[in-house]
Amino acid sequence: MSFLFWLLILISGVFVLGYLRTPLIANTLAMAFFIAVITVSGDQPVNSFLLGLIWSVFAFVAVTLNIPMIRRKLISDRILALFRTVTPTMSRTEKEALEAGTVWWDGDLFSGKPDWNKLLKIPAPRLTERERDFIDGPVEDLCKMLDDWKITHEDYDLPTEVWQFIKDNGFFSMIIPRQYGGLEFSALAHSSVVMKIASRSISAAVTVMVPNSLGPAELLLHYGTDEQKEYYLPRLATGEEVPCFALTGPEAGSDASAMPDKGIVCHGEFEGKQVLGIRLNWEKRYITLGPVATVLGLAFKLYDPDHLLGDDEAPGITCALIPTDIPGIKIGDRHMPLNMAFMNGPNYGKDVFIPIDWVIGGKAGVGNGWSMLMESLAAGRSISLPALSTGAGKLTSRATGAYARIRKQFKTPIGKFEGIEEALARIAGFTYMMDAVRVMTAGAVDAGEKPAVVSAIAKFNLTETMRRVVNDAMDIHGGSGICMGPHNFLGRVYQAVPISITVEGANILTRSLIIYGQGAIRCHPYVVKEMQAAKDSNVISASIEFDKALFGHIGFFISNLSRSFLLGLTRGRIATSPVNDSLSLYYKQLTHMSAAFAFVSDVAMMVLGGKLKRKERLSARLADIFSQLYIASCLLKHYEDQGALDEDLPLVQWGCDMALNIIQHRLGEIFRNFPISWVGKLMRLVIFPTGKYFKTPGDRLDHDLATLLLSPSLTRDRLTDGIFVSDNPEDAVGRLETALSKVIESDLVEKKINNAVKTGTLKEGPQESLLKEAVILGIISQQELDVLHDGLVARKNAIKVDAFEQLQTAIQQQNWSKAQ
Repeated sequence: MSFLFWLLILISGVFVLGYLRTPLIANTLAMAFFIAVITVSGDQPVNSFLLGLIWSVFAFVAVTLNIPMIRRKLISDRILALFRTVTPTMSRTEKEALEAGTVWWDGDLFSGKPDWNKLLKIPAPRLTERERDFIDGPVEDLCKMLDDWKITHEDYDLPTEVWQFIKDNGFFSMIIPRQYGGLEFSALAHSSVVMKIASRSISAAVTVMVPNSLGPAELLLHYGTDEQKEYYLPRLATGEEVPCFALTGPEAGSDASAMPDKGIVCHGEFEGKQVLGIRLNWEKRYITLGPVATVLGLAFKLYDPDHLLGDDEAPGITCALIPTDIPGIKIGDRHMPLNMAFMNGPNYGKDVFIPIDWVIGGKAGVGNGWSMLMESLAAGRSISLPALSTGAGKLTSRATGAYARIRKQFKTPIGKFEGIEEALARIAGFTYMMDAVRVMTAGAVDAGEKPAVVSAIAKFNLTETMRRVVNDAMDIHGGSGICMGPHNFLGRVYQAVPISITVEGANILTRSLIIYGQGAIRCHPYVVKEMQAAKDSNVISASIEFDKALFGHIGFFISNLSRSFLLGLTRGRIATSPVNDSLSLYYKQLTHMSAAFAFVSDVAMMVLGGKLKRKERLSARLADIFSQLYIASCLLKHYEDQGALDEDLPLVQWGCDMALNIIQHRLGEIFRNFPISWVGKLMRLVIFPTGKYFKTPGDRLDHDLATLLLSPSLTRDRLTDGIFVSDNPEDAVGRLETALSKVIESDLVEKKINNAVKTGTLKEGPQESLLKEAVILGIISQQELDVLHDGLVARKNAIKVDAFEQLQTAIQQQNWSKAQ
């Protein structure tokens, strides 16, 4: 046999063993077997001397790699010393942010070998009967009370009766346990409530979601003392206390370490007694519910120059709960966030003295504020904004689909034009995607996870997708979308989009720094272990743990290189799938992309080291790949959880096609822009040895998705389930719902008339005389004429836009001044 033959066998064996992730000892035995076969072969590719040399080298390498003590001394300890010099420094806030939350399915996606069976075995999230009753009862009633045009254009506030209804029915207490008077709802229920209200009024949804998200109640539940919980939680549950949380200031947005707000530990007078406390000075802004809050959650930097608490003069970021009526606090001014009427504004504190007991968690909570916030954000960010975004998507799908069926141009519903179909398909496909991510992520929180990376993925991608869906809807509605008024359901949603983009981690920051920056460390199976070992001051334990992590990491890299190449050669077909249907290939292709993602990540970390932290565009592209892997997982899981219905298949296929194409596109950008060009080219050869093979959704699939929005169906109902749909024909959305069925019915009658005109049975003429003639000739009945008339009236009402007297603009400006 030739040398090339044996070399091919060797290379193939290495790739197969790498693909299978066999342990080091098994690989060693396999190599020994290979050399032994060569030795006894009658057609040896090398002479006896070289064969002996190969055995000698193999024996040395095998002993070195398989005996940990020798391996550490010759290899690991030397690399550990180098690793300590190149590991980037990390601030305390960065460290706490990176360590916040838990690793969940995102860990599987980073593994290069996701366990799809594990994903599908996770119980489908479900609402309880009590939660459904609340959504069908108080939430439905609240939505009926809301007139968003009046709220945002006339009153600039929720009506007094709405505020009272929200408090009386426990809307502020969804996360508070029942023992404290709260509703104690699941994350899915919390999400569903926000989603439904958001489909009616963004201002009302934000008002409800903030007390249930990152705020005093959330922090008290996890970190408060028993006394703090017993005092505040019942009062928050009933609405007796209205909370806000003040974190952001003029000098500190994303960079919390720059926070100038400070507190000095000192003794002071409180209620006539000298007590140990903190003297505070702060300036905050963008604080939702701030103008009406009765209790303020405050984040500040704490200093203890006189060592009244301990040796540390700068304990760090601390959180406290402060009643807003104590001396030194200024509160009540309002911002106006893009014409939304939810309460938002700045607040200030000047020489405010508080007892040390007001720190969340008491003395034990001193200096732990940032870790508290990051842990809470890991869960809270999974719920509110994804729910709001999904509500906007479902509303847009249902109402814009109806509008595209009702509105006609050139005697044809505009939804049947291919250009409109393309936009409608995106609206439907992205809405299905948003709901899938919303439900799966909320389910993770209900299962006890605090999915920090997943929550960032959900927040970023769903708010960005909301922007895209609403923009598409605005293009379809045209003039009726841009003319504000009571009949415009879309305008305020369009205005509100940047708010979601900005809050709870601005999207540019989230994409370029958080998703991958945190994910690469938390979700990688070995990086955290290597970093922890490098910081271990115990020489022996550091050596042992680093050795385990390092060689695990090397095996992980070789495996993902092998898997990327072999799966690329077969375009994913050799991977396993948990299903045996038309979606099977998607699971396999996602496995390929998971391996590719892990492989590229390791190459980037290996080549760039600490510089990767500053390569934000590379990090952003890797974040997009990570995001789309998660999104596609949610789509497949959601489809199975809903019963794997054939009618929903186009939605999940569209979403998976889109996700895989985005992954492929981002990988291409990484290859082209990698700092060392030949490394980028080599990665491309490994991952796509036969060329790129993912395509965007085709025109036929777009047509299928657009069509399902244009008429009532069970699929359309499932897609838009959970939003408020009014049956009032004068309501902005209700008139579209009412008109849709009437227009579809009248179109059948109109089709009879058009056919009669085409065949010459009827002569074209003015509509009124044409219809009379059609009845006389028996082409349509009088009943059908009434149906046609009702459809025409409904269509006219549905496409009507608002108009105002000129003086009204000035009047509204005066109303805003009064509202302030």
